[in-house]
This record gives sequence, C-alpha cells and structure tokens, in this order.
Amino acid sequence: MINDNVIKKMLMALLLCCAVLSFTTTAEVLDRMVAVVEDDVILESELNLEVATILQRMQASKAQLPPEAMLRKQVLEKLIMDKLQRLMAEKAGITVSEEMLTTSALEIAERNHLSLEQFRAELQNQGMSYKAFLDNMRNEIIINQLRGRELGGRIKVTDREIDHYLETEGKVGSEDIQYRLGHILVAVREGASATDIKKAQEKVNQVLEKLREGQDFGKLAMSYSDDANALKGGDLGWRALRDIPSLFSEGITRMQAGQVADAIRSPSGFHIIKMLEIKGIDSHTITKTKVRHILIKTNELIDDTEASKRLLELKKRIEDGDDFAALARSHSDDKGTAIKGGSLDWVTPGDLVKPFEEAMNGLNIGQISAPVQTQFGWHLIQVNEREKKDNSVEYRKNQVREAIRKRKIEEETELWMRRLRDEAYVEIIESRV
Repeated sequence: MINDNVIKKMLMALLLCCAVLSFTTTAEVLDRMVAVVEDDVILESELNLEVATILQRMQASKAQLPPEAMLRKQVLEKLIMDKLQRLMAEKAGITVSEEMLTTSALEIAERNHLSLEQFRAELQNQGMSYKAFLDNMRNEIIINQLRGRELGGRIKVTDREIDHYLETEGKVGSEDIQYRLGHILVAVREGASATDIKKAQEKVNQVLEKLREGQDFGKLAMSYSDDANALKGGDLGWRALRDIPSLFSEGITRMQAGQVADAIRSPSGFHIIKMLEIKGIDSHTITKTKVRHILIKTNELIDDTEASKRLLELKKRIEDGDDFAALARSHSDDKGTAIKGGSLDWVTPGDLVKPFEEAMNGLNIGQISAPVQTQFGWHLIQVNEREKKDNSVEYRKNQVREAIRKRKIEEETELWMRRLRDEAYVEIIESRV
C-alpha cells in the first residue's frame, strides 16, 4: 500500500513536471527560432526588435512602409548576413574593445556638437538605448574590419586607371555632376539553373512593369530587392559618376531625372536603376602654408615642463632678434629639418598631425607659436608664407583614385557576400517570415 508521503511526492513531481512543460511551451511561444545559421540561431525576439527599430526609423523619415511580410523577410535576410559575417569574424579573431567603442561614440557625439551624456540622452529620446547603440556600432566595426581583411588586399588602383578615367569621363577641373540613384537587385546565385534564371527574369519584368505604371520605386525596392540598400528604398545616395559601379555608369549620363533604365545583367543577378535626381558640384581650392619649426623631444632627462621651458627661452631669443633658422639648426631634435633651418617647406591640409596643424592655422604670417605638444614632442612653430591654390587636378585625381577603389570594393563585396550566403548552411523556419 502506498503511504501519504509517497503520494505527496508523486503529486509534487507531477506538478513540477507540468510547470516545466508549461514554462518551456511559454518560452517557445515567446522566443522561438526563426532561422538556423551555421551552428547559431536567430530568435524571433531579435527579428522583432530589428523590425521595430527599422520601422521607427522609416516612420521618422516619413518613408513609405512596405507590407509587413516583405519587411520581415528583408530584415531577416539582413540579420542572416550579419550573423554569417560575425561568425566569420569570430573565427578570424576580430574583436572590438570597450575603449574603441567609447572612443567611436565620443567622436560621433562631438561631430554632432554634443557631450557624451547629451548624446546618450538624445538616443534615449529617440527610443534607442545606449547599449543597443554600442551593440550596433560594435557589429558595424567588426563587419567593416572583416571586409577590409577579406577584400582590402585584392583592391588595387593604378595610375593608368586614373588617367583612363580622366581621359574618357571629362576634363580635370571641369564642373562635375552628381547623381542620386535608386537600385533594385534581383539576385541570381552562382551556378543557377536555367529555370532559376528565367524566374528571376520574370520577377525583373514584373518590377519594371510596376515602375512604368508609376508605382513607388522605394516601396518596390523594399519589397523586391535583394540588395543591402533595400531597407533604404534602394537609395544609393548622391554619387559622382566615378563613384557609380562601372556596371551602371556607362548609361547614366544619358538618363534624365525620374527615368528607369532597362535591367542590367551581372554575375550577381539583374539590376534595375532609376535616376532619382541630378545636381552639379564646384571646383576645389586649398590653402598651402610654408612653415618651419623647432622640436624638443622628451626623454629621461627632459620632461614636458623642461621641454616647454627651453622653447619659451628660444622664442624670447627670436623675438629679441636671433635668427630662427640658426637656432633650429643648433637646437632642434628634428634632424631632417634642422639642417634646413627647421623648414617643413610648403604643406597642405592633412599633411601634418592635428595639434601641429591646428596651431599653425591659428598663426599670422611671421608669428611664432607658444610651445605646442604633439606625439613627437614639443614644437615652436612659425608660418612664413601662405597661398591659395587651385588644387582641382590633384584633388580630382585623389577623388578618382578613392572612387575607383570604392567602386571595386563595392563590386567585390556584393559578389563576396552572395558567395558567403550561397555556401553557408541557412535554414529559415516556416513562420510569418
């Protein structure tokens, strides 16, 4: 016969089992998996949070919202790609320190003329926690470092490419034109079958037909595009011709605002381009400065106070009539410039470290600075001459070099990400997605 204690224990065990099952079922309902990515998962709570964040951003900018199912599909694909890249970065040992995050956040706050505390408060007002902001920034930094590591070494820009662009795309220094483009990508995976390619072509034709009926490009991009800019309505932003992928650039100059081009085929799939707006930009001038300095380095015998004191004594001697160049030759620790009387010759913006350049820019011609500290030591600075120069040729060449590199990175990134997605194990669990 079973005694009362045994019955009580059995009842307790049964109640505990039911509670566990109830808790498990509830947990599954509240936060179930929506996708398996390699050996990791994406939870519905992650998807819901990202959808809510993007919806809030779109509503704030008064963008037209796509159907919920389309938005969730696009956001899930973004989370999958982020997850794949984070997993690859983790295997490569790429990390971001808390110090780096704080420094980056501080730089963003300063660019917006805010203190870090004010910036945090502003994020809170916009419905975003500081922790969520840091998590997003960490993710972006890690992914950018991964892409730089995977793709950076492959990208080379030659002088011949720059010259070819300048010869074929217009005269250096002439007024430039900027284009704001909309882009829809209907992706086709590598090695796709004829049937898959035909389906993609049919989808492209369907989108083109809707566009020519006058339907909103941004909404169609969010609903149909497989490109990373889909959630921005396919908006590629303002770009000069040199910044536009070579795949599209050939026909861009013949397009008018509002025009939609025929679909373009590439290894990634089919591309639809719309000319949203066109505008012009101006030429470029810079201020060149002829400057010289005397450097005192710190060491075991000379600390910051002593270095500053020595420079003040030299400044007093110069003001009393001693020759700057002679004192630089005999006292400066920068041996490369000391033999030239401390002369750095003509410099352009960005040539020198920031504290030196800021102090130099604040001087009148002939004026001598107070001691200025940089990473190299302590400096006495004197500006000898200034002149404005039309730097359009050099500026344009540098722009073209960077733009060609950016274009190549963009094209390589698109192919690399498509390959990464095709080769990965990803299972999307049937749901509202």
